[in-house]
Amino acid sequence: MNRITMRLTALVAASLLLSGCAAAAPPAATLGTTPVSNASYPVTVENCGTSVTVTAAPARIVSIKSSATELLLALGLGDRIVGSAFLDGPLPETLAAAGADLNVISDFLPSQEAVLGLNPDFIYGGWESNFSADGVGERPALADLGVGSYVSPAACKGDFMPQPLTFDTVFAEIDEAGAIFGASLAADELVSTLEGDLAALEPNTAEISALWYSSGTTTPYVGAGIGSPAMIMEAAGLTNIFADVNDTWTSVGWESIIEANPSVIVLVDATWNTAAAKIAQLESDPATQVLGAVKKRRYIILPFASTEAGLRNVEAASSTIAQLADLNE
Repeated sequence: MNRITMRLTALVAASLLLSGCAAAAPPAATLGTTPVSNASYPVTVENCGTSVTVTAAPARIVSIKSSATELLLALGLGDRIVGSAFLDGPLPETLAAAGADLNVISDFLPSQEAVLGLNPDFIYGGWESNFSADGVGERPALADLGVGSYVSPAACKGDFMPQPLTFDTVFAEIDEAGAIFGASLAADELVSTLEGDLAALEPNTAEISALWYSSGTTTPYVGAGIGSPAMIMEAAGLTNIFADVNDTWTSVGWESIIEANPSVIVLVDATWNTAAAKIAQLESDPATQVLGAVKKRRYIILPFASTEAGLRNVEAASSTIAQLADLNE
């Protein structure tokens, strides 16, 4: 029994026990139109502490955050997305055509009024915080309105936070989303491709310490020990200087970074907080000018959307390996 079959078998077994209450390029065949479904409904999953039952494939989906939108597009479900929001950057080239007609309703978190005005039957969010009273609405209230919801399991908090996040967790979300949205065949194919690409990576084997620098100037916000930054760095063969922090991201002081003196700095590039701006800050501040990585300009730059847990994480690890090889030449 291969790993994909094992995961799907476990998913089906788990579903029978639950009670309901309401990178690499994706395979070309999955892009553009909804694939033939091999889904069996109802599907019930436990999601960040909320039991979700879907009795038929959602037909009018609102997606929030790039990770959710890109996965739906990669599964061939672009024709079911009635609105998307809070995109973290441009779509990758492999999904640009499939997402050419996306109805982007907000660059940030949309209001419940804006979302419900689209008459959705399902909302797929990248973060738990998307589902708040001052956001798209709380999940129980949405369920009362007949609107289902699903949060990326990688973003669950508290007792439901992955400890740590792994690629298997990311791939399991793809399987689960495939079951929920009636695209299990496309999900199987996508996971198989990503697993192959992950297995083909040739990570760095030397001892190279790294800082994952997301944002912040006075107080930097960095990749900690159990989230997607840690997972990507480990896959690339980098040693995270904050690997002992039991969180996904964390705020630290510059003193601790200077003391660790990382060999490489991974910079997250976002339109609102560019890698170029972070480099300028690092190279102009007397406190950080002393860092060896800054002196030698040993920077690895990754687009924000590829660093949130999702289908582009293997691609981010591959890019990290390639950029590190260039730095070491």
